[in-house]
Amino acid sequence: MCVGAIAGAHGVRGAVRVRSFTERPEDIACYGPLEDEAGGRVFVLALTGRAGGHLVGSIEGISGREAAEALRGTRLYVDRARLPPPMDEDEFYHADLLGLAAVDGDGRARGRVAAILPAGDAAVLEIDPGDGEALLVPFTREHVPEIDIAAGRMVIDPPEEPGEAAREDEGDGRR
Repeated sequence: MCVGAIAGAHGVRGAVRVRSFTERPEDIACYGPLEDEAGGRVFVLALTGRAGGHLVGSIEGISGREAAEALRGTRLYVDRARLPPPMDEDEFYHADLLGLAAVDGDGRARGRVAAILPAGDAAVLEIDPGDGEALLVPFTREHVPEIDIAAGRMVIDPPEEPGEAAREDEGDGRR
C-alpha cells in the first residue's frame, strides 16, 4: 500500500522531503523499510524534522543532493500485512475499497469502486459501471450502508440526480 512519496531534496547532504499519506504523518517511518512501486528498491527512512508542510528525513545510502533529488516523485509502499488494522468498523484503508463491487439495495450490480475522491468532510466514491458514465456516491453511511471487504462488495444508495424525481413524475401523469 502506498504510504507516501518523496517530494524532493532538502538541503545539500542528501536529506529528502516526504509527503506522508498515513493518518499520523510520522507513522510512515514506523512500518520498517519502504519499497518503490515495483518492489525493486528498498528505502530505510529516518525522520529528522519538518519543513514547509513536509516531513524531512534521511534515506540509508543517499548522501548528496543530486541523489536525493533523483528520488523526487518516488512513491513509497509497505506490505499491507505490516499496517495495523483499522481502529473501528467504520474505518477502511482506501486500497481495501478500490475494486469492490458496488450493488444497490436490490442487489443489482452498479459497477466497481474505481477511485476515492476527497470532497471536504467526506470522500466521494467513483463507481465505474464498465459501460457508461461514472457514478459519484458520497462516502457516508446514508449512501453506503454496507461494506463487506471479505465478500468484495458494498451496498450503495446513490443520491438522486438533480431533476430525476421531477422527470419521473412527468412520465406518469402526476403533477
